[in-house]
Amino acid sequence: MKVLIVDDSRYIRNTIRSTLEQHGYEIIGEAGNGEKAIDLAIKLEPDIITLDYILPDMTGIDVLKALKQRKNKSLVLIISTLGQQSTQQEALDLGAKHYFIKPLDHHKLVSIIKTME
Repeated sequence: MKVLIVDDSRYIRNTIRSTLEQHGYEIIGEAGNGEKAIDLAIKLEPDIITLDYILPDMTGIDVLKALKQRKNKSLVLIISTLGQQSTQQEALDLGAKHYFIKPLDHHKLVSIIKTME
């Protein structure tokens, strides 16, 4: 499974990369903002995108809308510190497969991604 990691924190990107690579996932790209995330998702066509909700230039919802508009088929896992029910529901309605609330639990992250495959 090819994965694109999107988070404005280099530390979080590295943590997700390390965790997923240890479980056999291929990390094909990383982005620190929404614009780059959309470009890479279209160009690289990852199987899975881990997408932070709060990015410097837009929200994860904005990225989901852009990907949906471009008919991107990647499975999206939103990872966020925001746990509001309305935010979670909007992300799921726009096609996110799961909404994961930080702090990052490595075992839970891998478990969720396995259910998305």
